[in-house]
Amino acid sequence: MPTTQNQPVPTQQRKQFFPINGKFREYLTEYHRGMDLPVAYEDLLQYDDAFPLMNKDGEDTLWQTLIYEQQLGRDLYDGLKRIYVLLRSGGDESVLRNLYIDRVDFCTFGNTKPMRVRVVNQYNDNHDYFYVKKADASRIYGLELEQLLSPNDINFLVFGDTLIEEHIIGVPGDDFINEYLPRPDLHSVRLAKEFIKFNERCFVRLLGDMRAYNYVVQVSPDFEQNQYRVRAIDFDQQSYEGRRSLYLPQFFKNNLPVVKLCTELINVETSHQYQREERTLIRRRLRFALDRVNHLRQCMCADQISSTEKMQQLRQELAKLHNDHRFMLCHSMGDITFLNLTITLGLEGDDAYLPDGVLGKSPRF
Repeated sequence: MPTTQNQPVPTQQRKQFFPINGKFREYLTEYHRGMDLPVAYEDLLQYDDAFPLMNKDGEDTLWQTLIYEQQLGRDLYDGLKRIYVLLRSGGDESVLRNLYIDRVDFCTFGNTKPMRVRVVNQYNDNHDYFYVKKADASRIYGLELEQLLSPNDINFLVFGDTLIEEHIIGVPGDDFINEYLPRPDLHSVRLAKEFIKFNERCFVRLLGDMRAYNYVVQVSPDFEQNQYRVRAIDFDQQSYEGRRSLYLPQFFKNNLPVVKLCTELINVETSHQYQREERTLIRRRLRFALDRVNHLRQCMCADQISSTEKMQQLRQELAKLHNDHRFMLCHSMGDITFLNLTITLGLEGDDAYLPDGVLGKSPRF
């Protein structure tokens, strides 16, 4: 991780929504992300009543379970089952008779006011979730970059102004820090290594706001000891904020226990080794999906997914960090994101992503 000392992260204002433009919709349709769906986000707002959803300890989860008029509820639930089948099995409707919708929950916390749908297999009571959200361009760019550049696959669908996201399995980061970090069977070095790599993945592609409740930790038993994978679950702040520190999970206060673990167990040289390893893997993934990444870049660089003020602040901070004046020639968050990819991954020549009109090597300050 960068050796810069932790700085207080400023309070963030509620995020501005940015619509999906026509060019990006064409991209989503071409890669089978955009399609017609039987239920939209606005349809789920037609509920009659709601009651708080409590956890096993009787505490308010900040989710409310929604109650619908009977006929409307049947129609919505049938449509939600069909969406789930599209998301999980490519539209194989032969499994519809095995499923039922147990409930729809509405979150009162968060920018997108998401709906969480609980789907149950009636033959074995196994359940799964998916989310219905208001579509926002920066979030969807984040989902696509996660698919293309991270070690994780992610399923999502877009219909008009509605976004469907799969549920990502794992222990929420804040719960992991509170409940798993003190356990004697924790493999601390492996966790520290993975957090350093996660920190690097976020910064390279400028995914922000990775507070502990915006990622999960997946624990996989190995033949010796557990392995860990840290996965983002909220892509709301993809290339949106102006402060570069907001793209580094190490700077968030509720990640401090894990950051402390990293500094205690991993020396600077080894930390840099892990960063180089992760950058190498990202570079390989990028080259494997080069045509699609280039297509995404064309959409993202021509799009507005943040305010002009935030864009100008971020390009100035990254220009100073990298000692590279080319950032000052960027005119969109897409330009900044792909120039940051170019510099951190060491892309050169035809592989480099440069703002329009910029040639060759980096001019220094």
